[in-house]
Amino acid sequence: MIGKGAPVFTIAEMSGNHNGDLERALDIVDAVASTGAHALKIQTYTADTLTIDSDRPAFQVAGDHSLWGGRNLYALYQEAHTPWDWHKEIFSRARSHGMIPFSTPFDPTAVEFLEGCGVELYKTASAEIVDLPLMREIARTGKPMIVSTGMATLSEIDAAVTAIRDAGCSRLVLLACTAAYPAVPEEARLGNIAVLREAFDVPVGLSDHTLGIGVAVAAAALGAVAVEKHVTLDRDQGGVDADFSLVPDEFAALVAAAEQARIAIGSGSAFGPTEQEQAVVALRRSLFVVEDVRAGDPLTTANVRSVRPAGGLSPDDFARVQGRTFTRDVARGTPLAWDMI
Repeated sequence: MIGKGAPVFTIAEMSGNHNGDLERALDIVDAVASTGAHALKIQTYTADTLTIDSDRPAFQVAGDHSLWGGRNLYALYQEAHTPWDWHKEIFSRARSHGMIPFSTPFDPTAVEFLEGCGVELYKTASAEIVDLPLMREIARTGKPMIVSTGMATLSEIDAAVTAIRDAGCSRLVLLACTAAYPAVPEEARLGNIAVLREAFDVPVGLSDHTLGIGVAVAAAALGAVAVEKHVTLDRDQGGVDADFSLVPDEFAALVAAAEQARIAIGSGSAFGPTEQEQAVVALRRSLFVVEDVRAGDPLTTANVRSVRPAGGLSPDDFARVQGRTFTRDVARGTPLAWDMI
């Protein structure tokens, strides 16, 4: 289940962090399984299905990009793609751990291929939201869709949602997203979660490319029903997405913290002690006799004080009782009561 009332659906995105090695890819799957993630996601494309081999400036990443500046798109996608003949083995390994494996297709041939792999749902990337024919092709499978909305205007999102629904998809999750790699918290726009939920009447999550887990946990507190983060085995081992990916221990912390945030925000508002606080109520301060006294002794700051636990008169009653005399002997450690003075 993905939606309100269900645990935050946590998606570990392998992307190109396998570094071209199937064994490393399977090791990532095994590591992700240990984190408690619900799903393992890959991407289904080749350099030829995503772009063309061209050295023209338009086919190069902008030179000031922190990770891929100046790189040729075709070469970058060749390096980052997950070979299609790996898919079934990766999916099988994920299923053996009880995770849901799925993928992001980038063209109709990838959709057809993934249908043959028996995927249970689809994810679409932010840059593809304007490819309405692709949105319709995926929607026609009848499988649930998770759609990233990075860079998109509300009108572009509306066009995609309309196309998806008209093509027959009734189970749709939108992901708020900043399609920058890495992204900075200042551009996270987590307020979009509520806007998308209200505008399109669908569950909304977050695809997060910021460093660390703070933004993703904040999203869960704001009602995000799903969180997607890239994951790798070790950032120091490199890879096209390694710099903004979580390592397994960090992803495990995200899984736990996101669920804590969801539960906490769902607890609502109320005042007075909770069930767990009842034991601590007994530790509130009250007035206690702190020295042995005899009948006739005056009540002073030396023999009566506000201390923990509860049981005696209220600390605010001290001004009313100071200077009165004790009517009987009282042992140290006795809660002060009106019948003593």
